[in-house]
Amino acid sequence: MEVGDARNGSAAAAQTKGSADDAARKPLPPCCVKAKAGVPESEAKCHDTVVSGWFTEPRSRFGKTSKVQYFNNPMWPGEAHSLKVEKILFQGKSPYQEILVFESSTYGNVLVLDGIVQLTDKDECAYQEMVTHLPLCSIPAPKNVLVVGGGDGGVLREIARHDSVDTIDICEIDQLVIDVCKEFFPNISIGYKDPRVRLHVGDAVDFLRNSPEGKYDAIIVDSSDPIGPAQALVEKPFIQTIARALKPGGVLCNLAESMWLHTHLIQDMLAICRQTFKGAVHYAWTSVPTYPSGVIGFLLCAKEGREVNFLSPVNPIEKIGAGKAGRELRFYNSEIHRAAFVLPTFVRRELESYATPSTYAENEKPKESVSEPQKIKILSNNAILTAS
Repeated sequence: MEVGDARNGSAAAAQTKGSADDAARKPLPPCCVKAKAGVPESEAKCHDTVVSGWFTEPRSRFGKTSKVQYFNNPMWPGEAHSLKVEKILFQGKSPYQEILVFESSTYGNVLVLDGIVQLTDKDECAYQEMVTHLPLCSIPAPKNVLVVGGGDGGVLREIARHDSVDTIDICEIDQLVIDVCKEFFPNISIGYKDPRVRLHVGDAVDFLRNSPEGKYDAIIVDSSDPIGPAQALVEKPFIQTIARALKPGGVLCNLAESMWLHTHLIQDMLAICRQTFKGAVHYAWTSVPTYPSGVIGFLLCAKEGREVNFLSPVNPIEKIGAGKAGRELRFYNSEIHRAAFVLPTFVRRELESYATPSTYAENEKPKESVSEPQKIKILSNNAILTAS
């Protein structure tokens, strides 16, 4: 995740008043400018961040007669998820994006970047724990880990559970998101207190170019959606730079959007990763209620070298313990790890030709009967192996 100059939260308006014409004359914030690049101008209507005490994400129009005008986010047009706003805590702007923090009535504090929810107190565990432990529990004793983005500190908190880790580098482009999260999300930003953490504020592409080849056991890309500053983080040159920085057998975990909304983007990302990573490449997913469609995906990639089986944790979290994370796990466990790679039929069919074949293609094969002396082992991807 990525956010400079702060405006006092008390000065932020919680409600929008006036006509649609008044709203139309206001300067477009960066989030709306990004949206206009992807949709016809007539569809790119704008409104203040919070309307009548509600935050709506993504923004869409209620109808032609409504005085409140919304814009369609090209990442998920035609949908909206609303949270009731109790109080705006912070509203500011950096050279990279707009940032909003508000207290909601049901999800606790909410972090919003450029009009898009990034995390909430209530459901951040489903994201932070999965994006961290899916890769780190798939390799034995990770020692050097890099986080790209992740300025809120949640991934750092989760990495801290792994006592085998010696160094935790984090490269976050925006200092403001770090400062804001330390103030309003103390249970998440606690990750910065771990003495193994080394913070680098700057561009991740430059940071990785200057990193020694083969330095990291794992790299976790915790970025916003691939619009604007984060777009380069899903393109082939950056993926190749990541692969260079990984040790043989090292792993990448990258955000990979929603299977309900973005299978075309997931296909593109899988294709790039298959060209770059000669080890395993898999798609996994988890449920996060405040993300568009309620789910988010992950790309798990292994560099050629030591064999990596993402489908079953070789470094199970139950043997690691709580470490220095400051709180118990709320979402992730070894069963959830295995289940994350089990895909709905339509997703399996759309992705089977892009990811490591054994993950998806074997799901489509009819199960063969086995003789009595043989034992049957059911894998997490529903494939059957037999052994005498």
